[in-house]
Amino acid sequence: MDFITYNERLSYLLEKIEKGALYSPHQMAENFQCSERTIRRMIGRLREKGFEIEYSKSDKKYYLNN
Repeated sequence: MDFITYNERLSYLLEKIEKGALYSPHQMAENFQCSERTIRRMIGRLREKGFEIEYSKSDKKYYLNN
């Protein structure tokens, strides 16, 4: 995956999290045709960039903690 594609996917992943539409790494892995581990790494990368991304066990989805 090249740098531009990776950044586009990070942006899309962040957008899904902001909208409350990311329920599982499995869901995005199917969409991006990659592994769930890759999605978890991407979420970790967004956290490194300063985004406070949390997972709600009760709602079973990721959200942005502002």
